[in-house]
Amino acid sequence: MAQTEKKGGLLRKSSASKKPLKEKVVLMYDEIFTTEDPSKCNPRFWEELFLMKVNLEYLEGKLEALDGEELMKIKDNINCLFQHCIQALGEEHPIRVVNALQTLCALIRGVHQKNKSTSGFDIINMLVGFDKAELCMKNLMESLDSLLCAEGSESLKSLCLKLLLCLVTVTDNISQNTILEYVMINSIFEAILQILSSPLSRREHGYDAVVLLALLVNYRKYESVNPYIVKLSIVDDEATLNGMGLVIAQALSEYNRQYKDKEEEHQTGFFSALTNMVGSMFIADADEKISVQTNEAILLALYEAVHLNRNFITVLAQSHPEMGLMTAPTSPVPTTPVTPLGTTPPSSDVISSAELPLDADVQTSNLLITFLKYSSIVMQDTKDEHRLHSGKLCLIILTCIAEDQYANAFLHDDNMNFRVNLHRMPMRHRKKAADKNLPCRPLVCAVLDLMVEFIVTHMMKEFPMDLYVRCIQIVHKLLCYQKKCRVRLHYTWRELWSALINLLKFLMSNETVLLAKHNIFTLALMVVNLFNMFITYGDTFLPTPSSYDELYYEIIRMHQSFDNLYSMVLRLSTNAGQWKEPASKVTHALVNIRAIINHFNPKIESYAAVNHISQLSEDQVLEVVRSNYDTLTLKLQDGLDQYERYSEQHKEAAFFKELVRSISINVRKNLAFNTLSQELLLKEFSTIS
Repeated sequence: MAQTEKKGGLLRKSSASKKPLKEKVVLMYDEIFTTEDPSKCNPRFWEELFLMKVNLEYLEGKLEALDGEELMKIKDNINCLFQHCIQALGEEHPIRVVNALQTLCALIRGVHQKNKSTSGFDIINMLVGFDKAELCMKNLMESLDSLLCAEGSESLKSLCLKLLLCLVTVTDNISQNTILEYVMINSIFEAILQILSSPLSRREHGYDAVVLLALLVNYRKYESVNPYIVKLSIVDDEATLNGMGLVIAQALSEYNRQYKDKEEEHQTGFFSALTNMVGSMFIADADEKISVQTNEAILLALYEAVHLNRNFITVLAQSHPEMGLMTAPTSPVPTTPVTPLGTTPPSSDVISSAELPLDADVQTSNLLITFLKYSSIVMQDTKDEHRLHSGKLCLIILTCIAEDQYANAFLHDDNMNFRVNLHRMPMRHRKKAADKNLPCRPLVCAVLDLMVEFIVTHMMKEFPMDLYVRCIQIVHKLLCYQKKCRVRLHYTWRELWSALINLLKFLMSNETVLLAKHNIFTLALMVVNLFNMFITYGDTFLPTPSSYDELYYEIIRMHQSFDNLYSMVLRLSTNAGQWKEPASKVTHALVNIRAIINHFNPKIESYAAVNHISQLSEDQVLEVVRSNYDTLTLKLQDGLDQYERYSEQHKEAAFFKELVRSISINVRKNLAFNTLSQELLLKEFSTIS
């Protein structure tokens, strides 16, 4: 008996003597693509269609092959197919519902592809017809809402979410997707929350639900009132917020774990590791650092939650009970092979085994720690634009956290101490820190460590000025809180002071190159004002009087750097050039630093001369400092503890539009045919009652 091959909707016998036979579903599709009503000759046409296994590839290909004019000729049949799909969603037979959902995916994607052509026909009119659009879309959204909220099949819920993601991401710019107006009017917000609040649903669909919510929040967010923004900002249900936090923590945690595994492979032998590497998450060359494809979709969800909902701030610090001891699910539910959507989806085992601890070395952990570790990875390499944007989003999230009063309270809480093992960029001049030697400290120490690490490791030709500005702003905001609340943080402040002075030295030594691209005086002023903050208010928040003495010691020790900076800004502020005003601001800001240097240096030299010492030790310099504070005169500088609060709409709108566009493209790419596979669905619904 001749073997049968299946290809492109054709059933072909291996014998070449017979014409290829088409599947019945393909023949039915062909009838839809004529100008005649297919139900005229066969009244049961639509009923039979939804019992046939969908051929997504053929249906989409057929739609894409037609030009705008040809498509308009069969518009009535397309409208009819769309309406019958919606009707089938209300059927009792799950096979019909599955086929209807998949057909809708193919229709939406196929017709949207045609929308890119010059014909310019309206997408809504093409799919449903203007006269029936409102009612049809209402029925569609209500059916999807019912399926998502029902007790029934997890596979159907998965398919509903994929249809919604398909609907949202058919256009690169989601704000130009007019169909989303109906998703705004007929909200599925409560259904998304229900998924996130239920442990079972969250494990199966949490990732897709969170990504969907993040995208919906960004639909025309600056032009009109978006109900998803309004609703997300007022959610106060603890189970829902914790559920959302858990999904985000799992995705970031899985990413961190995989990065660590690959890093260890890379260190033990790159070429042997390369042969075993599966997937495209890690891209590395023999002489390069390990690079990663970052997960902006989940990061955007974290940003929106932190930025919009003040109640979510509490989730950042909470240890999730599900992240404790490992407990296997008692009865696994058969589901579609779910590829969670986004730029780098977590592996499915993490979604289903939520009980894995976030960090093997730390018994208790939380979302903030996981996010800080994630940030320490993605912020290592900002040379390519994609990773630069991911690093920027991490810093924006940290900016929102640093401005929040409640977040600061738990960041600085002495009773909440953690070991946070941040990833450090390999550098020739420093040893790799031993993980086990990390002390338990308040979480703010890890944030400061991350900022210091960034400052130290990104002084390069392609200088990421914007990220440096954000980094210094975060440090400043944390210091403002410490000053205001008189929090005496036991931190190695010297590391920060040293990093800041090295940054100033870098700006000076690369003045010509950097000034061609950036206003380096904005950054220099911010750094100088951080020192002014320590000088003016350090006695209220530095841990001990000796810490304040050490600040003066560092300024005096590195006086040449401050002298050089003063010479540079004085030169540019006395010339009538474009940098006159910004340089003069730095000149004025240096007044107290220069006063300290000019006051103590002669006294140190005098002490050395009197005691016949050529090189003073640190203790001897500190002794001179302590005994000469009384005669030091400093000027009171205003506004050092003030800052401009973060505002997305006025300053970051262009960045977020581009970011959401990139996420939309990535989500659409991941929503491939195989993620809509019917194999397990058909097994689950093998008996039609």
